[in-house]
Amino acid sequence: MEEFKSLRELNPQLSSSLDWEYLGSDLAEVIFSKLPTRSIVRATSVCKPWHSIIASARFSASKKPWFFLYGQNNIYLKNNQAFAFDPEANEWIKLPTSLFPLPSSQEESFVGSSGYLFSSTFARFSFAKILKRNWRDTSPLNFSRCNPLVGVYSDESDVPRFIVVGGVRFIGGLVDIEERLAVEIYDPRSDSWELCPPLPADFPSGNSSQWLSSALFRGKFYVFGISSFFISSFDLSEHFWSEVQTLRPPGVLFSFLVSCQDRLVLAGLCNSPRGPSFNLWQIDEKTMEFSEIAIMPQELLHCVFDSDEDDKFASLKCVGFGNLIYIFNEEHHKNYPACVCEFNGDSGRCSWRRIPSLPDTENNFHKIISFCSTVCLDSILRGGRDGADQKELVSFA
Repeated sequence: MEEFKSLRELNPQLSSSLDWEYLGSDLAEVIFSKLPTRSIVRATSVCKPWHSIIASARFSASKKPWFFLYGQNNIYLKNNQAFAFDPEANEWIKLPTSLFPLPSSQEESFVGSSGYLFSSTFARFSFAKILKRNWRDTSPLNFSRCNPLVGVYSDESDVPRFIVVGGVRFIGGLVDIEERLAVEIYDPRSDSWELCPPLPADFPSGNSSQWLSSALFRGKFYVFGISSFFISSFDLSEHFWSEVQTLRPPGVLFSFLVSCQDRLVLAGLCNSPRGPSFNLWQIDEKTMEFSEIAIMPQELLHCVFDSDEDDKFASLKCVGFGNLIYIFNEEHHKNYPACVCEFNGDSGRCSWRRIPSLPDTENNFHKIISFCSTVCLDSILRGGRDGADQKELVSFA
């Protein structure tokens, strides 16, 4: 404000509405790029010059990934609710469920990754940009499945491709021992699926995203057993699986694999004589050796899990992307408390904090779907149904 005051002192006739023009488009663009996503969208409605700057093709803003929670009620589908946490605004956003596929049955599942949302059933596979409604069905998978692992990567021509791994083929997760689900890679240009070798036999048939975690890292798609601790990687160029190894630091009860910045991270709950702790380890992708890099502060652990029961940690979940790792409790009566670990730049240091409480949930959920993903600001600002998505993003409570 001091800068604007000096402008008025130089020219008392200068109106406050013109002061902003003295910023210049370049400086205004820098300021807008630092704002949270919803604030950027709101700024497009303030005046034509601001809208022109933000809507221009050259405007870009690198935003931290959002944390998404979708509560599914298996009895009354209309009771489903969706939320997103913007770490830069430090706020939860209640999303309209119309942005997500309304499950036609209990067997339909979806997951988010790298700016895309995927829906899979035993009959179809579809995708859309996150926070967009333009859903697109793909050609049928060679092996229909539900609850698979899904990853997004770019080929040599910088075109996104989708890799689908694992999942279940039958209602209730029944397993066909005679038929393993092959890995399939989707090419959106030709609307075709390429068959690749299935998960190694060490991973039992019927493994789904409920029991596995995955991470894309340096041209490989890693699959990790949350409780089995088996790990293997699929080479996205050569299309083969690495030898299966066991990755289990001492005392770990269960853990999740996350691709975080320029490192592969294992995040898991440990049990030791001093009591439980939630630890992070950096993984050497060549040797699978691990080194501890962080431990969640005990006060945060007690905030997220405050029961004295032996199984109090069974509801723990962990997702991450970019430089953020979220740990949360999916118990409804606790209203899904969560905390986040943020890696800070090249120093490798990280900071922990509890995130605000989730907005009041109106309904009970039978299943919680969670993921961490970037949000494509470009598709919100320069796409959609005549600006409907922009208006809804601004108005989300």
